[in-house]
Amino acid sequence: MYRDFACRKARALGITGTVENLKNGGVYVVAEGEEASLKQYLEALRRGPLLARVTGITEKWLPFKNEFTNFSIIFYERR
Repeated sequence: MYRDFACRKARALGITGTVENLKNGGVYVVAEGEEASLKQYLEALRRGPLLARVTGITEKWLPFKNEFTNFSIIFYERR
């Protein structure tokens, strides 16, 4: 449910990007948007959905690339 949560929150904040599950049980998110919205998004991701257990978040800020047109869930494993 974490991917769905991440997708819904991103769309509500006007953020574009992707979310996917990793082999190690983690979740990988790439997000683009306004800095204030991204900071709100990070706070939401730290809390997670009601039944999730978030043990930590690693964030990396990169230059804006305008790479995405929407926010979507990747249903296959890339990493």
